[in-house]
Amino acid sequence: MKIEEVKSTTRAQRIASHSHVKGLGLDEQGNCIAVSHGMCGQEKAREAAGIVVDMIKNKKMAGKALLMAGPPGTGKTAIALAISAELGPKVPFCPMVGSEVYSTEVKKTEILMENFRRAIGLRIKETKEVWEGEVTEISPEEVEDPHGGYGKVVQSVVVSLKTTKGQKQLKLDPSIYENIQKEKVAVGDVIYIEATSGAVKRVGRSDSYATEFDLEAEEYVPIPKGDVHKKKEIVQDVTLHDLDIANARPQGGGDFLSLMSQINRPKKTEITEKLRLEINKVVNKYIDHGIAELVPGVLFIDEVHMLDIECFTYLNRALESNLAPIVILATNRGICEIRGIEMRSPHGIPVDLLDRLLIIRLLPYSLDDIVQILAIRCAVENIEIEEDALAHLATVGTKTSLRYCVQLITPAMVLA
Repeated sequence: MKIEEVKSTTRAQRIASHSHVKGLGLDEQGNCIAVSHGMCGQEKAREAAGIVVDMIKNKKMAGKALLMAGPPGTGKTAIALAISAELGPKVPFCPMVGSEVYSTEVKKTEILMENFRRAIGLRIKETKEVWEGEVTEISPEEVEDPHGGYGKVVQSVVVSLKTTKGQKQLKLDPSIYENIQKEKVAVGDVIYIEATSGAVKRVGRSDSYATEFDLEAEEYVPIPKGDVHKKKEIVQDVTLHDLDIANARPQGGGDFLSLMSQINRPKKTEITEKLRLEINKVVNKYIDHGIAELVPGVLFIDEVHMLDIECFTYLNRALESNLAPIVILATNRGICEIRGIEMRSPHGIPVDLLDRLLIIRLLPYSLDDIVQILAIRCAVENIEIEEDALAHLATVGTKTSLRYCVQLITPAMVLA
C-alpha cells in the first residue's frame, strides 16, 4: 500500500451564507457568550454543542450520533459548522445533504460509506533519514549516450547542501535529478531528500535571499539547523477515503489496452468492500505499532429525513464499526413518514436509530436575536444599515423566516 503519493480529496468550498461563523462562542467554562464568534441566540443549543465538542476532543464520542432538530432557519447548519471550527483544521469535517445518496451510477450505501471514510482522518508519523539544507550548487555530470546517437545522458548529479552547522556535497543518482527538476529546485532553495526512497521535497526559499519587496510570491524559510544528514519526523494527514482512492486505481501496465480500459470506464467507480477491509487491516497495524493515530472527524448529514429505510439500517451498522466518525444529523421535520415504508415517526427517522442519538433542540429566534444576526450579516457583507431599517427587517423576519430577511439585505441596499 502506498502512502507517499496519496492526494487529498477534500472538497474545496466557498460558503457564503455561513462565512461569518467562526466558532460556538463559549467561554472557558463552556457557558454561552451572548454574541461571539459570529453566533448569537440559541444559548442552550450552543452549550450542548460545546459539551459534544469536549466529548469529541476526549475521544468519548466515536460511534455516537447527534441530531439537531428545529424549524427552518434556526441555525442548525451554522452550529454544525461552528463545531467543525472549534475542532480545528486538522479534524476532518465532511458535509453532505440527505438527497446526495440517490444516484443512478452508485449504490446509496456506497455514497454513505464514502462520506463516512472521508470523515475519518489518519495522522501518520514517520521518522525518516533525510539530507536537508540550502542548495548551494546543482551540477549534473553528463556522458555520451551509451546507446549511440548525439544526445548526452545525465550520469550523476552533484548537489551541495548547507546548514547552520556545515556543508556537504552529495553525489546523487540520475533518478533523483529528475525529482529535483520536478520540484523546480534552484540554488538558494531549502530542500530535503529522503535517504530511503530518494524523494525530494522543496520546503521553500532560504530567508537569506529575502529581499526588500513588501509582497513576495515565495515562502521564505530559515536555513535548517543541525547536520545535513539527520533523522526527521514527518507528519502527514490523510483520510481513509484518500487511501481508498489511491489504492483503488488500477496499477495496470503502461500498455495500450490498459490505457483504453481506463478511458472507457465510467468516471465513478465503486470501491469494493474487500479493498476497504484490506486498508483497515493495514491502518489497524499502523495504529498498533504507533506509526499512525486515528482522528475521528465529523460527518454532517443535512436534511436527514431525505434518506430512506435502507440508508438508515446501513447507518445503524456503520455507527457500530470500530472505525466510525462522529455523525451529526440535522432535520426540520416533525412527525413524518419514513421514506421507503408506510410508517410515521419523529423527524422521519426510525425509532431504533433515534435511540442512538443525542438530540439538540433548536427554537425559533426571538426578535432581538434576528436583529443581531442581521447586524452580523451586514458587517460581513460590508453594508451600512440604519437602526430603523434593521428593526423593520427583523419584524419581516419574525413573520416570514430568518433566511428570507437575510436575502432581503442586498436588494434593499441596491434599491436604497
